[in-house]
Amino acid sequence: MQEMKTLYRDDQTLCLIDQTLLPTRLETLRCDTVESVWEAIKTLRVRGAPAIGCAAAYGTCVGLRTLPQTATMGQIAARLREVTDYLASSRPTAVNLFWALDRMKRTYQTATQNWQKSLDLSETLAILWQEADAIFEEDRQMCRAIGRHGAALLQDGWGVLTHCNAGALATSDYGTALAVFYAGVESGKRLHVFADETRPLLQGARLTTWELQQHGVPVTLLCDNMAAQVMREGRIQAVVVGADRIAANGDAANKIGTYGVAILAKYHQIPFYVAAPSSTFDRSISTGADIPIEQRDSREVTHGFGRQTAPDGVDVYNPAFDVTPAELIAGIITEVGVLCPGQLPPQ
Repeated sequence: MQEMKTLYRDDQTLCLIDQTLLPTRLETLRCDTVESVWEAIKTLRVRGAPAIGCAAAYGTCVGLRTLPQTATMGQIAARLREVTDYLASSRPTAVNLFWALDRMKRTYQTATQNWQKSLDLSETLAILWQEADAIFEEDRQMCRAIGRHGAALLQDGWGVLTHCNAGALATSDYGTALAVFYAGVESGKRLHVFADETRPLLQGARLTTWELQQHGVPVTLLCDNMAAQVMREGRIQAVVVGADRIAANGDAANKIGTYGVAILAKYHQIPFYVAAPSSTFDRSISTGADIPIEQRDSREVTHGFGRQTAPDGVDVYNPAFDVTPAELIAGIITEVGVLCPGQLPPQ
């Protein structure tokens, strides 16, 4: 399968595919300031919980580079807090963002405690770049494991439905939900993917179908309101989606519209799976009711992709995510195996 570099670092610069330009233009954006990393996350140039986490880890290092080489440990620590707080303000729902930033801060704290001398800026950046690389590589390996575990749930000849994009474009390498399909195809199973367009930003239409085509996986695009009919026709035998945050009880937040797909799957007796790494679990939140839901600009609905499709002044409600209750989820596919909703991966 063709390797897709959603994001990577080139020396001390974060490089990423600008996903706002897909599917018609494939361009790489170079982020050499923390402001450019923040903007890339905020405007969905990079999106998907694992990819956001990786971008934030690298963005932490990018943000520290503005300090002079003579910076004291106090100045380094202050800048680290400033940078991580700033990046944390970019988007509220994907827990991997906060997980990665906390891990970068802990890495610095541990290093300052373990070293027998003060850390200068060069030494600090070397340690933090190494940690960001580790987060990136661990995500790659977790995605591969998710794919292997999930592929075992699928049978040859099945039709499978996904919502939004949880593929290589949403992670460091292979995807979460789409990793299940990739691994299934690589093991010799014939699968046909049905991809919801995913309004209002059409991540399914723009990103998932493009990505699956790049990898040679058969895919059919559906408008969001077609999923019920396709299920009724017997074309779909399983649903696999990603997640941006999973509460301790197994409730899962994913792109808006996922909850409706889960209800349809339950009615049609189709198993509905969530695929996500252990870093997407938020043990501090007991249920999905406590997951913060990002509210996005009304113009995404009224002026999608530059064309006005609603009257001036109309009220708009535009949540970016919804929460699927655990009782609608057949299993959560993680790098350590398929968990029952409410079962937490080991720490």
